[in-house]
Amino acid sequence: MNHPVVSYTPRRSSGAAFVVLLIALVVNSCQDTGPVSSSSANDEKTLKSLTKANGHPLYTMKYYGDYGFAQQVGLAKGQPVALDNSLSADDSAWGCTCFVAYGTSGNPQFGRNFDWHDCIPLLLFTHPPAGYASVSMVDLEYLGYTRSNLPDGGTDKAALLRTPWYPFDGMNEKGVTVGMMAVPTARAPYDPTKISLGELGTIRLILDFAATTDEAIALLGKYNLRMEDPPIHYLIADAAGHSAVIEYVNGTMSVLKNTEPWHVSTNFIVTGSGAPALSPCWRYSTAYSELTAAGGKMTCDAALALLGKVSQSTTIWSVVYEMGNGTVHVATDRTYDGALKFVLKENLPVR
Repeated sequence: MNHPVVSYTPRRSSGAAFVVLLIALVVNSCQDTGPVSSSSANDEKTLKSLTKANGHPLYTMKYYGDYGFAQQVGLAKGQPVALDNSLSADDSAWGCTCFVAYGTSGNPQFGRNFDWHDCIPLLLFTHPPAGYASVSMVDLEYLGYTRSNLPDGGTDKAALLRTPWYPFDGMNEKGVTVGMMAVPTARAPYDPTKISLGELGTIRLILDFAATTDEAIALLGKYNLRMEDPPIHYLIADAAGHSAVIEYVNGTMSVLKNTEPWHVSTNFIVTGSGAPALSPCWRYSTAYSELTAAGGKMTCDAALALLGKVSQSTTIWSVVYEMGNGTVHVATDRTYDGALKFVLKENLPVR
């Protein structure tokens, strides 16, 4: 049976055209995709939990109830529906860095810079009834929020109920952590009998249902990945010392597992590149060199410092996920000495 792909991701545009397009997408697709809240009371609690955390501004929010992802991907009772919450952009200037440092026993560090144009980030805490609890970062521009339309500025907040479907990086209660980075090209395999997920839906799949890196890899093999613009690849890591760069080359999923107590990924296809010796990216080379010199041993402060060394003028947020204890440190605008600390288990919405 063929599964149609239902697209509901707002395209990046500007002004009235963006608003019209966003409304059209919500109206035309709300029956098939997006959150399935357990009650209006949960919706109200979710929206009331929105908090401005710093002056960028960075926001935090807790999602109460069920956002319906398990049902959509066929991992719970109910008819599965194919969906696509892919990235989409009118600009190719993506540039991100991810690394994991395993040398510190018991508490590996996963660092991630999100480099892009000015946008409004949200740190989201979720605890779905059919999946693992997790914390993730969301770019709110994909839901229509900008500096002239902030989510706490008197505007309609309903779009915030769709935030679980738009994670750009995150960590779950098992310590599985994932980040995505743009690459020049990617072509994923396609099986018409499988459900299709967008690039961000794939991250939600991993956060909600993978307890290890190997489980994440196995899950990815059960779904199609629909690539948009820009194409991407992933770094996935677990707390037990196993990580993998997942990328899509000539219609095949390439899995590059770590061979050292660290792993690095930026914005080029690693498969067949000759990296690390022949890395074409200074950020990759810098991070790899630092991790090699440290033997993969890094504290949170050291991980933040390394993110600073590989940051760019376009770095919007930087995150360090402490995979062994569920702590998250978030810095915006390259202000690493002002990183905010959050603990996953202390911020979970009550089921």
